Amino acid sequence: MTSGDFFSETALNNLTEHLLPGLWPFLIALIVTAIAVPFGIVLSRRYHVVAEPGGRHAHANPTPMLGGLAMWIGFAITMAVFAPRNLQTLGLLVVSGLATGLLIIDDRWSMRPFAKLAVQVALALLAVVVFNYQIRFVGLPGGHTIEFALPVAVAVSVFWLVGLQNTVNFLDGADGLAAGVVAIVAMVLLLAAGQQKQLNVVQLSGALAGCCVGFLLFNFPPARVFMGDSGAHFLGVALGMISILGVAKVAVGFALAAPVIALAVPIADTGWAILRRGRIGASVATPDRLHLHHRLQSFGLDPRQTCYVFYAASALLGALGLTLFGHGRILAVVVVAAAVLTSTVVADLLLHTGWRVPAPWLRRLLNAPGSR
Repeated sequence: MTSGDFFSETALNNLTEHLLPGLWPFLIALIVTAIAVPFGIVLSRRYHVVAEPGGRHAHANPTPMLGGLAMWIGFAITMAVFAPRNLQTLGLLVVSGLATGLLIIDDRWSMRPFAKLAVQVALALLAVVVFNYQIRFVGLPGGHTIEFALPVAVAVSVFWLVGLQNTVNFLDGADGLAAGVVAIVAMVLLLAAGQQKQLNVVQLSGALAGCCVGFLLFNFPPARVFMGDSGAHFLGVALGMISILGVAKVAVGFALAAPVIALAVPIADTGWAILRRGRIGASVATPDRLHLHHRLQSFGLDPRQTCYVFYAASALLGALGLTLFGHGRILAVVVVAAAVLTSTVVADLLLHTGWRVPAPWLRRLLNAPGSR
């Protein structure tokens, strides 16, 4: 592929067609969330929804935890402006709102693991049974599909939604990590839906990415606010429901492949955490510091560098998944961006070990380590 092919009129028109419907939802969600976060910080301190230092937390100071509420407000207001008035829009708003509200209880008083799992399953069942968010088929090459019987469709859909809630929750262990990765995956969904002309999914994905970026203005290392379990469960269930909405609209082979591939690293980490805890007889929800992001920090990476590694991996894998939807050109751009992020981390590590790397523009990307 030549540079002329990449910047051809057809390529640019296709890119505009895929991105433009999600641009305004992205910007509005970003702005509203950025405005709401300071109010969330005030509420967190007033009602003592605060993460205290110590235990499995590595941050040095008490940190507000209602960033998730601010993200949901940004997402909900954007939905009210752009999303169609129908049962599934109502379902996304209600289920994501309940996820945020109910898990604030966990952030304030800490739920028992079984109670938290019960809430996750109940939210998933509400989305699947009441609001009809169901994975009803699996697409196969050659245009063939395998349709699920209703009980199987319900079980698969509940498993997907519960799994994504836990995946994002387990990922939320370093400043800026979960919000950044979900923003990338939401953009992957946006591009995949744009290729299939699913305007509603494009707008919802843009709104989800926007609220993540608005929150990152305050959460990127060193973080001034955390999303809490409420924010992680909001992002997980919203991401899961939006991806199901895309699948439900058209029988596309490997319809969930793009988000699954983009989330391959955190999904694998979540699966290994479940197996690891099961081997020692511990609850799946028992927190520890053995996740991949913790291991990267033990290896010597600071929170900012850990984010760069996960962002690069998610973007690369997401771009690979998008090739299934005809977005092969994006892979080249992401490879270059991932190479820049990787070289940034490597250069900083070499400098800390005494090597001199004549790349001051890389060093400017890296500030002092985060607090979490």
